[in-house]
Amino acid sequence: MHQEIYFEQAMEQSLIEHGGYQTGDPKGFDSSRALFPAEVIAFIEASQPARWQQLAKLHGEKAEEVLLHSLVKELASKTALHVLRHGFKCYGKTFRLAYFAPNTGMNPEAAEAYGHNRLRVTRQVHFSETHPNKSVDMVLSVNGLPVVTLELKNPMTGQTVDDAMAQYKKDRDPAEPLFRFKERALVHFAVDPDQAFMTTQLTGASTYFLPFNRGHNHGAGNPPAEEGGYRTSYLWEHVLTRDSLMDILARFLHLEVSESKVATRKGVKRKKKETLIFPRYHQLDAVRSLIKSARTQGPGHNYLVQHSAGSGKSNSIAWLAHRLSSLHNGEDNKVFDTVVVITDRRVLDQQLQNTIYQFEHKQGVVQKIDENTQQLAQALSSSVPIIISTIQKFPFITQAMDTLAKKGEEVELNTGGKRFAVIVDEAHSSQSGETAMELRKVLNRDGIESAIAEEFLDEEEDLSEAARKRLFAEMLKRPRQPNISFFAFTATPKFKTQAVFNEPGPNGQPPFHLYSMRQAIEEGFIMDVLNNYTTYKTYYGLIKSVEDDPQVPKRKAAKALARFMSLHPHNIAQKVEVIVEHFRHNTRHLIGGRAKAMVVTASRLHAVRYKNAFDQYIKKHDITGIRSLVAFSGSVTDPDFPDRSYTEVGMNEGIKESELPDRFDSEHYQVLLVAEKYQTGFDQPLLHTMYVDRRLAGIQAVQTLSRLNRTTAGKEDTFVLDFVNEPSEIYKAFKPYYEVTPPGETSDPHQLYDLQHRLEGHQVFTGDEVNAFAEIWYKNRNEPTAADHQKINAVLDKAVERYKALEEDERDQFKGQLASFRNLYAFLAQIIPYQDSSLEKLYSYGRFLLHKLPRGADDTVFELEDEVSLKYYRLQKISEGAIDLGVGEAEPLYGPTEVGTGRAEDDEVELSTLIGKLNERFGTEFTPADQLFFDQIAASAAENDTLREAAQANTIDNFSYVFNRMLENLFIERMDGNEEIFGRLMNDDDFRRIAHDHLLHDVYDRLRKPGS
Repeated sequence: MHQEIYFEQAMEQSLIEHGGYQTGDPKGFDSSRALFPAEVIAFIEASQPARWQQLAKLHGEKAEEVLLHSLVKELASKTALHVLRHGFKCYGKTFRLAYFAPNTGMNPEAAEAYGHNRLRVTRQVHFSETHPNKSVDMVLSVNGLPVVTLELKNPMTGQTVDDAMAQYKKDRDPAEPLFRFKERALVHFAVDPDQAFMTTQLTGASTYFLPFNRGHNHGAGNPPAEEGGYRTSYLWEHVLTRDSLMDILARFLHLEVSESKVATRKGVKRKKKETLIFPRYHQLDAVRSLIKSARTQGPGHNYLVQHSAGSGKSNSIAWLAHRLSSLHNGEDNKVFDTVVVITDRRVLDQQLQNTIYQFEHKQGVVQKIDENTQQLAQALSSSVPIIISTIQKFPFITQAMDTLAKKGEEVELNTGGKRFAVIVDEAHSSQSGETAMELRKVLNRDGIESAIAEEFLDEEEDLSEAARKRLFAEMLKRPRQPNISFFAFTATPKFKTQAVFNEPGPNGQPPFHLYSMRQAIEEGFIMDVLNNYTTYKTYYGLIKSVEDDPQVPKRKAAKALARFMSLHPHNIAQKVEVIVEHFRHNTRHLIGGRAKAMVVTASRLHAVRYKNAFDQYIKKHDITGIRSLVAFSGSVTDPDFPDRSYTEVGMNEGIKESELPDRFDSEHYQVLLVAEKYQTGFDQPLLHTMYVDRRLAGIQAVQTLSRLNRTTAGKEDTFVLDFVNEPSEIYKAFKPYYEVTPPGETSDPHQLYDLQHRLEGHQVFTGDEVNAFAEIWYKNRNEPTAADHQKINAVLDKAVERYKALEEDERDQFKGQLASFRNLYAFLAQIIPYQDSSLEKLYSYGRFLLHKLPRGADDTVFELEDEVSLKYYRLQKISEGAIDLGVGEAEPLYGPTEVGTGRAEDDEVELSTLIGKLNERFGTEFTPADQLFFDQIAASAAENDTLREAAQANTIDNFSYVFNRMLENLFIERMDGNEEIFGRLMNDDDFRRIAHDHLLHDVYDRLRKPGS
């Protein structure tokens, strides 16, 4: 009962009784051909009798040998997958080796042909002529062609799925006909009752198996089976059943050909790699679940697929696009006329075309929009099955069509009555907002026009009929459209994404489908970038370089001081030393000596200074084998060297921007210094270490640090050295995306009306001005003139003048409230059908007024560089180890609310006091052993006449102003003999803060005592 044979029997019995298989005869397997010849002949005789008879008449008794010989030849030259899908040639005739289920029920002949397929489950198949005793536990064949092999193990006899994988690696010769890559069995499964793994290519000891598990509690593995079955029973009860396997062969399996560039001394060589892609479980489940829902519900639904990095998202999108383009409902009507894939990634463009060509074997199924909006309009009008475009082209379609019409060119945008599936790739960020709204408007142009004709006449009396039509068109494009379904793929959904793409999944909650970061890490598809995370803090003392102590705005000065500190040459030089020495001793030798690093800097100027300091350090210390590249946009002028301008190409010695990824991939460069580039969408598996000198938070932190998570042979871990961020901040950023992202509550829709009322209360604009703007903007939006531009500016200028007359606080409040209204309406109008023209008009008016309002003092850079200098500086390691995302619960994501509607008070403080407050963030300890030093300071202060007079006449708050200004001199007077304490006060700000508070109260109390 506990032996492996019973596990085999249970699987076989299920496939035969419920899976559509019949029992196969192991003796019928021809190991030299790696076929079941009798099954091949029987299938062809039954499914293609006329052609078989022609071959038999031509070759007589040799017909079977002739056909099998041709089949073996074509399997070797064209691959088993190609032969299954498209047949093989034998003496000028094409014979089919399989028939696949038709997309509709309108072709009974196709359904009959599909019924001819003969699927067999055969146990203990002896596969080798040279080793006749060797057998594989189970083979699944389609019409005599083996397509799946399985090795089964039973933990109760001391063997697990690991032993099954080891058996494939050590005891299954890839040269054996049955295991030859692409020619016979297309996938190999290692299975035990708890876990399943699969591979499509055996390469001996280096064979790479992928998990094929459902996931459990957002991690790896499988949940307990229902009704006491096996955890892995889904494999044979759902995935490998007759209809499922034939569907996978027809619509999922494909040969991926990737090309990499290898740098050599003679130049760059191109290297091709073939990978047979079998869908992983979550990919198969996601695509099939989406197809099932779309078939049943039709268009008009928004789906969120939250799949982690490493999930194989590009393949999932390709499979989904292909399936949606040919999807029919239960009445055999096509569900979508066209599938639109929105992406900015070139690799996905080509991958989609290559993958779908293997399925369809014809051109024209996929059209990439790479010319102009006219090309996009033609593709939409002619119902091209799959269109690939960037979202930025959609806002200009209507304008382009009108322009062409004026030229006499007949190009019609005809989307009337058409249904669209829009797949949104996370490579771009335009999943909401005005650009996405224009996409909806274009794809439901006729539907919106029809709705306008029915609704607009009875409302909005303040505008002309032409302006009213445009206004209502803008309003109607915002909610979801009944003829469009969206399928959004992302690893890190924002709150807005969750709210808009909210179709519930099987558990009744969005996202519709989830493959978590935790599962991807545990299954080995990505690295855990937080497993080795070290933080450094910068200890520094800033002193005034000016004699006076000017009054400065606290928040602005804090930012200016932080910027001064981060750009200080000593700061960058110290960090460069840490980076180079760490890379030399800890990273360089990893991944077979190919490991690379990225330095994330805070700005383009930081990147320039880092690059210069990096190269200087390398040269000064005569370090070889470490070279850097820098990446930033445009040109940068360093204030310290105003006569010189820096560019990426110039600092990289002429390497073009387009060449940088390939050059960094070569053995010649090891470190990439970046500013706002390559922090998202950059795929370099050799990246092992990241040095972070930039504030990161939220999705930006996840996307930036995730540049390290790609896997490659020899890469065992990653490392992050962070000079800026706290571990708690990184934990907070990653936690929502580690398992499932909890949504927060949707913003209160009434907030908009409250904001509208308060905006009107400032009396910056009038209702007549909003209407005047709307008349011009909506009436002539597609054919604007110079006169329209002039009129709009004149209307807006009236409000600008009133705005200028407000007090500063009220200006800030108005601007904040107007920005909040703009953001809140753009979001809420997608999920709440306001149908309120006053909100739409104020939204459009407000968008343009915000651009016209003068910039306030807060928008300028506050300069303090000339007033402070760096006196003390050191770096100290604070923490190292893993940031454990497995503890605690993630905080929900929240959407836009009424934020930014007022300006925080910016207290005026003395520069010296501010510097003390800044320094107190970077401290460690305070010990009783230092009390004597403090007592001496307090005694000296108590004898000071100036301090005595100040204490007698002021509160402690006022007294502290005088005390603070004199404290450093008191410290310096006592420096001799107390250098260690003095150094701690200058370098350890927590220590300094505690000391200051202690001394302030001590001295104040002494001086206030009677008789003092």
